[in-house]
Amino acid sequence: MEDDDFISKTRRKKQMHDLQDVGADLVRLSPERLARIEMPQSLREAVMAAQGITKHEARRRQLQYIGKLMRGIDVTSIAAQLAAFDAPSKQQTAVFHVAERWRLDLIDDPTGLERFFEEFPEADQKQVRELTEAARVNRGAGRGPRAFRELFHAVNTLIQDHARKNS
Repeated sequence: MEDDDFISKTRRKKQMHDLQDVGADLVRLSPERLARIEMPQSLREAVMAAQGITKHEARRRQLQYIGKLMRGIDVTSIAAQLAAFDAPSKQQTAVFHVAERWRLDLIDDPTGLERFFEEFPEADQKQVRELTEAARVNRGAGRGPRAFRELFHAVNTLIQDHARKNS
């Protein structure tokens, strides 16, 4: 045996636990999401069987079995698909940043309200004006960020809806 091929027992156990963790993530998926993951049929059947097991020890053994099945396949694509479910899309992140910029513009720029209403005519002008004024007052008085958060929530919801309609 060459030194390059040597894997310590500790490292091998860690790899097995990592595979079991990926398997546990698969087991927690809804049937709809599980159906969208590309994987061998034997693994899919083992995961679906584990979803129906409620006894702790039986579930633990099934997760070990899932980990054993995954030793023989390339798990990186499965892990990447799982990560894609959890990560916000680039578009969502961009929309979030747009909402943050608008909130700051509404509070700091005197012409911010007019520009906002031009771009988003469907906005509830009264609500946005009240939230903007409350955020300005709270910021000036050194009060808590409640109005600041409420303004962001209203602006973000509006921009998210606007982005959905236009995509």
